[in-house]
Amino acid sequence: MRLDGHIHTGLRGDYTGTSEREKEKLMANLHKAGFDGGVILSADPVKCRGMDPQKRMEDALAVCKGEEYLFPLYWINPLDSDAEDQVQAAADAGFDGFKMICSRYDPGCKESMRVLEKMASLNKPVLFHSGICWDGFNSANHNRPGNFEALIEIPHLRFTLAHVSWPWYDECIAVYGKFLNAHYMRPDLSCEMFIDLTPGTPRGYREEVFRHMVASEYEYRYNLIFGTDSLTTAYNVSWAREWQDRDDALYDKFVREDVEDFKDHVYCRNLMRFLGKSDENPSMKIPMVADSDGDV
Repeated sequence: MRLDGHIHTGLRGDYTGTSEREKEKLMANLHKAGFDGGVILSADPVKCRGMDPQKRMEDALAVCKGEEYLFPLYWINPLDSDAEDQVQAAADAGFDGFKMICSRYDPGCKESMRVLEKMASLNKPVLFHSGICWDGFNSANHNRPGNFEALIEIPHLRFTLAHVSWPWYDECIAVYGKFLNAHYMRPDLSCEMFIDLTPGTPRGYREEVFRHMVASEYEYRYNLIFGTDSLTTAYNVSWAREWQDRDDALYDKFVREDVEDFKDHVYCRNLMRFLGKSDENPSMKIPMVADSDGDV
């Protein structure tokens, strides 16, 4: 089974919802692209101001209704005065997690941290945009992957950084290594980082990113998630198939052991674990500095 971990509903101010006809086309196009389902992100809370929180929740839930493998994530702005109430309302309504874009705030600011602590207490994960953001704001400094180190202080939080933090993929890799190591250094916290492979990396850089990441000494098998950034109202089949074909060729090139198992985790099993829908408890290699093989 394959799942698309990054599908948007509304990104524009004129968005008012995904119709039943558009949902039917979405499911047909997902199947054409080789997917059984995926993550559905509710409408942008900043751009789609014509939709209040309740309307944005209802729209995303309607898209997922009756589909076993469509999973709704609620897009939240932690600067809203009722953000923590929105987190609780979304969880009560059946959302499987949350989405955030740090356009006007740092991920470690007090408002963001309060909201993330609430998510973690409810065992709900969060998908962040990371890297340069086409949001119309001066936001690059908010979305540097190093800023997400602040989340290491939130016990049991599961989060993923989208787009491999393009163009700071090397910094993303370093932060990922730090979170892996934190499981050894501070096991009481157990905050876990995933990486969302949704394109942001231009085609010409994809192989370089995968070469540095997949072939590195860090364990990635259990923490990569594939996504397309497509829309519920116009799902792009050719785009989805192109990126799968490109990524599959790179896995075949760089993954040293059991490449089919690796792909199964990237395209399905990691997303299910991220969403809290899997009992898999992988044993991951912890990166250590000058790690010893036991010699004295």
